[in-house]
Amino acid sequence: MTEPTNHNTDTDQRLTDLEIKASYADDLLDTLNQLVARQQEQIDLLLREVSRLRQRGGDDGLSAGPRDPRDELPPHY
Repeated sequence: MTEPTNHNTDTDQRLTDLEIKASYADDLLDTLNQLVARQQEQIDLLLREVSRLRQRGGDDGLSAGPRDPRDELPPHY
């Protein structure tokens, strides 16, 4: 009769270990979801900023059109 008690103890320990792992996995999933949400907010902000800079660039003459290579020379030339 010692074997069934040992088996129950082993099963209980394995079940407890699985519950602990599941708890850690849930916590990690929540943390990663928060991280992804923050990163998406940052991406959205950066996309708006790039869009704003592109629109403003057309007004300032800084558009992405062709450039004169002479304008690229360092000032000491």
